[in-house]
Amino acid sequence: MSSTRTQVYLTDDQRQRIDTLRRAEGITLAEVVRRALDDYFSRQSSDVEAALSATFGAVPDVSVPSRDEWDRG
Repeated sequence: MSSTRTQVYLTDDQRQRIDTLRRAEGITLAEVVRRALDDYFSRQSSDVEAALSATFGAVPDVSVPSRDEWDRG
C-alpha cells in the first residue's frame, strides 16, 4: 500500500477521542484516521441513491417538457 504523509489540525476534543480509541484498540492514530476516512467514503457512495430516493417527487408541480420537445441535436 502506498501512503502519503498528511498534516491535519484536530480540535482538542477530537484528539482526545482518537487517543482514547487508539489506546483501547492498540492501533496508531494514523490507523484510526484511515479507518474513519474509509468508513466515510464508503457511506458517501451509497448516500447518492438514498438521497435520490428521499427526494423523488419533492417538486410535484415541476413542468417537464415531453420527449418530443427535447433537443436531440
